[in-house]
Amino acid sequence: MSQFLIYFQLGLKHILNIYSYDHILFLIALAIPLSFKEWKRILLLVTTFTVGHTVALLLSVYGVIAVKVAVVELLIPVTILIVALFHLFTAGKSGKKESINLIFFITLFFGIIHGLGFSNYFKSIHHGTITSKLLPILEFALGIEAGQLAVILVFLIIAYIVQTVFRFSKRDWTLVVSAFIIGVVLPMIIGNEIWLR
Repeated sequence: MSQFLIYFQLGLKHILNIYSYDHILFLIALAIPLSFKEWKRILLLVTTFTVGHTVALLLSVYGVIAVKVAVVELLIPVTILIVALFHLFTAGKSGKKESINLIFFITLFFGIIHGLGFSNYFKSIHHGTITSKLLPILEFALGIEAGQLAVILVFLIIAYIVQTVFRFSKRDWTLVVSAFIIGVVLPMIIGNEIWLR
């Protein structure tokens, strides 16, 4: 049980770490147009991310794939930018639900990219046999899932307060938060070390 708690907490802290806010930004970008009544879609999006993250972590830890860190660190804010731009340009449009497959694809893609980005750290803290790595990765994935649900819950509470107490329309909320996220991730993309080579 103690090993479970170690890796579960590691996954939880991985999400709730304010210094790696790219992950939180992506979750917020995903949840911008959503509300509590769409909890099934929220759960599906969060789980889609966790599946992508876990698969990439498994493939990387077992040496199936390897990607340069600088490339991963560029792709993470790019995926956030894509989701924020999608919401910015579709805010208030009724045909938005037809494009939900794009959001699920981006979510899975981000999960894969983020899993690759975390794999080096995971390999450095776990020096076990091939079979002994599987359970810690799954325990870590449960922590990731719990952390993501916590972030989404807090964001949805804030969104509800802003839209009901302060009378923001859903469209205005979507535009403001999308623009904020774009403003945060553009410097991350421009300042990436890949452009310095």
